Amino acid sequence: MSREFETIIIGAGASGLMLASLLHRQDQILIIESNQNTGAKVAISGGGKCNITNLSLDSSHYNAKEWFVDSVLSRFDNDALLKWLYERGLEPELRDDGKYFCKNSSREILDIFTQASKNANFLFDATVQSVSKTDKAYLVHTSKGDFGAKNLIVASGGLSFAKLGASGIGYDIAKHFGHTIAPTAAALVGLTLQKEQFFFKELSGISVEVNIGLKDKTFEGNLLFAHKGISGPAVLNASLYWSRGSIEIDFVPKIDWSTFRQSQKNISTLLPLPKRVAKAFIDSFGLIDKPAYKLSDDEFTKLQQLSSYTLAPAGTFGYSKAEATKGGVSTDEIDPYNMMSLKEPNLFFVGEVVDVTGELGGYNLQWAFSSAYVCAEYLNKLAPE
Repeated sequence: MSREFETIIIGAGASGLMLASLLHRQDQILIIESNQNTGAKVAISGGGKCNITNLSLDSSHYNAKEWFVDSVLSRFDNDALLKWLYERGLEPELRDDGKYFCKNSSREILDIFTQASKNANFLFDATVQSVSKTDKAYLVHTSKGDFGAKNLIVASGGLSFAKLGASGIGYDIAKHFGHTIAPTAAALVGLTLQKEQFFFKELSGISVEVNIGLKDKTFEGNLLFAHKGISGPAVLNASLYWSRGSIEIDFVPKIDWSTFRQSQKNISTLLPLPKRVAKAFIDSFGLIDKPAYKLSDDEFTKLQQLSSYTLAPAGTFGYSKAEATKGGVSTDEIDPYNMMSLKEPNLFFVGEVVDVTGELGGYNLQWAFSSAYVCAEYLNKLAPE
């Protein structure tokens, strides 16, 4: 026989914790978590300082249907989130790049969630095996027994960071109730290389400032050469929108090619790159490191490829290295005004399990918090405090 609750939340990550913190009648809530503690992924995010949100917030920073993201963010944006945190004693630190972080550690925001959800029921170290439905309730079958509830919120996250308990249970539940799952893939992750760029691996550990373009997006920032391929913030952001085909990298975004060939200095000295990187590219173009003024027109054209270097990644570093999962429960089948399934009443999807993935910079946590708020607002109207 199952124990009954008003609401069951699957997952005690960012969206699940926010939802539990906002809901009234917490004694009627059960949060089921596969880990032994709450917020495992939140704890390590932002290098352990939790990049909470961003000063610049709009749907253009998400790989998703913009109308859906706008509908949710307009109800609980970065200002609303910051206000909610300030009221609970947390004053995030705004950095020069527009990102908000906890001042000391992620523990600060997790402590707020702990306090705000203190009257809720938590079931830890419990694996959700399946979900079924009766006329009156959803039944959640777990490794620690069965539990029933009128409302079921899937806040189970995606497939990235399996070592932190990530699984595809949220997608399985959605499919069981007839939902479409947009193809999932590792996102915010390094890219592997074709044999033409294998020389990059010899540069492992070196970073350069680049611009990366693909489709209608351009990302400025750091590229890190790695043993597996290329990583760094610019690459991770690009991976969110890449699935196959080529990307274009400007390895010398600040160079002035118009005066380059007038110099008597060697190419490797003139290029605004670490010398090892400069020489590796010179070799790959079949050039000799010599004074720039001695370059022929053909040689100069080859060198200018550094401003629009095209490569086709072989793949990604995979889910184990990914910061997020793109794809998920189709937004065409979710009501953005309450995050309820359009196929099953009282079934909700929030956070990363939904087909909404943001760029680096606090966008994914903001989405988790905003989608949870929209869901909680609706449920609280049904069961006022």
